[in-house]
Amino acid sequence: MASARPLPEPAIELSALELADALACRAPVMVMTGAGVSTGSGIPDYRDHTGRWKRGSPMQLAEFIGSEYGRQRYWARSLVGWRTVERARPNAAHRALAGLARQGIVGPLITQNVDGLHQAAGSPDVLDLHGRLDRVECRDCGRVIPRARHQDQLEAANPGWAEAARRREIAPDGDVELGDVDYGRFVVPTCEACGGMLKPAVTFFGETVPTARVEAAFAALEAAPALWVVGSSLMVWSGYRFVRAAAAAGKPVYLLGLGITRGDAEASGRHTADCAEGLAAISEALATR
Repeated sequence: MASARPLPEPAIELSALELADALACRAPVMVMTGAGVSTGSGIPDYRDHTGRWKRGSPMQLAEFIGSEYGRQRYWARSLVGWRTVERARPNAAHRALAGLARQGIVGPLITQNVDGLHQAAGSPDVLDLHGRLDRVECRDCGRVIPRARHQDQLEAANPGWAEAARRREIAPDGDVELGDVDYGRFVVPTCEACGGMLKPAVTFFGETVPTARVEAAFAALEAAPALWVVGSSLMVWSGYRFVRAAAAAGKPVYLLGLGITRGDAEASGRHTADCAEGLAAISEALATR
């Protein structure tokens, strides 16, 4: 496994009360969330507390587009992993952020996650930076269908596949490691409208986030007094660039999560804790101000 990139020294550690005070003074803050928020819902994160991959790197766009076998492998593994993502429900971290939005502490919420759990928890202003896993799009005609419909098609075309690969470890994007499997036998359905290539409506690694989403996120950041990053290692540029932009604009950046992040050098402070536990402590501190 390759070494993680060098990281800065951890940011100044803040207590839950200190972070609560900082957020309250700058409310409503923009929040950006990562995989650490959804681990309590049974969806694992990608990296450990030092930024290293916990499992093999996820599917790259070039492989998905350029290799039929790559698409067979992706959809075969996703067929097994999707049901876990589909059954996932918001956890205490999602509910706490929704509650802080109702209190006016949290404003726009930009999430790098693709599970839709912030919306399910009731957060009112969510931008899915990397898309949504519950939708599938045709790269040829642009048609979008629910993932549940595509799941039915996958299972109908590959009977017995899911049952033969139970109890496997999934990844945040619904991928799952199946071991020594002949993916070349897997049948990948095409678009019912045009016969084109179907792809989950998410931004793969190596893929560019749609310009409109990036512009909307930067507009939200420009209007926000501060940026609060919750549950993200900030290892990918698509999220880290907002930390860089906030710092360049003189806006405070606060972090909540376990482990060091790529943005520690720019942060005004951090509270090191599990997302759900840290958010509970911060919510309690705000309630007693």
